Amino acid sequence: MRCPHCDIDDDRVIDSRSIDGGASIRRRRQCNACGRRYTTYERVEKTGRLVVVKKDGSRVPFDPQKVLQGVQAACGKRPIPEADKVALVRRVEDEVHREFEREVESLEVGRRVAARLREVDPVAYLRYASEYYAFRTIEDFRAELADLEGRPLPPPDQLRLFSEADGGTAPPPGRE
Repeated sequence: MRCPHCDIDDDRVIDSRSIDGGASIRRRRQCNACGRRYTTYERVEKTGRLVVVKKDGSRVPFDPQKVLQGVQAACGKRPIPEADKVALVRRVEDEVHREFEREVESLEVGRRVAARLREVDPVAYLRYASEYYAFRTIEDFRAELADLEGRPLPPPDQLRLFSEADGGTAPPPGRE
């Protein structure tokens, strides 16, 4: 780090503190050449926006607000607090930002939302799945309902054996 006073690149850190809830680090430095002190800040730089690759091949910026709108539509008038819907979207957003560097397929985002909705409310999950997996017949609903009943949710305090990427988030058979 170059000293803002003498422009020499020879300093030492005399104090470091986490700020912004751990999102940044504040460092007090002292120049070894001129002895003056100055402050620097470190933050994670997001190098680019995550892009969603849609089914038709088009690309759009990832927009958590659009994901939230889909969740809200699926939940309808179900007794699900708005804070739970927002938290669900944040978890999905954090996952895709953590696991995908530049692009993520819309199918992957949808799978993750569906898996989270299934944990929150089975009716909202079926509503979302009917749109997301494009159910065409009543038989599609019956098959998904049978699958839902055949795979009961684990208790909330049970740890997962596999990550969500390994199991539980794949689309129902025949609906890739």
